[in-house]
Amino acid sequence: MSARQKIQLRETVTGPDPQARPDATIIVLHGLGTDGRDFAPLVRELDLSRVGPVRYVFPDAPLRTVSVHDEPVRAWYDPRPVAPVTGALSTQDEDGLRASQEVVQALIDREAVRGISSEQVVLLGFSQGAVMALMAGLRAPQRLAGLVVLSGYLPLPGATPAELSAANRDVPIFMAHGDQDTVVVPQRAKTSRDTLIDLGYDIAWHPYPMGHEVCPQEIRDLNSWLASLLAPWH
Repeated sequence: MSARQKIQLRETVTGPDPQARPDATIIVLHGLGTDGRDFAPLVRELDLSRVGPVRYVFPDAPLRTVSVHDEPVRAWYDPRPVAPVTGALSTQDEDGLRASQEVVQALIDREAVRGISSEQVVLLGFSQGAVMALMAGLRAPQRLAGLVVLSGYLPLPGATPAELSAANRDVPIFMAHGDQDTVVVPQRAKTSRDTLIDLGYDIAWHPYPMGHEVCPQEIRDLNSWLASLLAPWH
């Protein structure tokens, strides 16, 4: 799938006037096997009224055949099997990752056309979507407001240092993970966090007593982080 292909997405604007020009955009990237509707309820849990009107964009990943499912599912890339404790794997679906990176970059570019500065754009993802937030966000040529990585990990760590965008060398990153996660094991997330710290990123790290999911405290912490990050633009 290339950035030139049309993808299905949904949008909503929060604030007292849904017709008002948004002050910020949050692009929400879903996990494996769901679609853009999966995290739409997140909007009802976040209170960013101090920021002003916020546009949420919910794209659908393409339908594809992946190694862990018999039938085609919506997936940003093929999540190949990993070691159960360390999360290590021999290969990653680089082609799928790079194709979806183009899609996410096209969504960032689309906001610029609609009058939203890239510095007012946040990439927020869960699981596979969190992986794509890092994959695209760290390489985006224009400065972003921040990256939110919920239950995800850093893809292509060996290639990342040479591909980092100068514009986002110090982009704020919120990382949250369940310490009982059996899908993306905690060690994989911690290794990703440490790699990013070694690369010079300031990581807001938030562990929670949960599995591969989102919990109320996580939403509260994320709300506070997003409000502080985006409020200066209001």
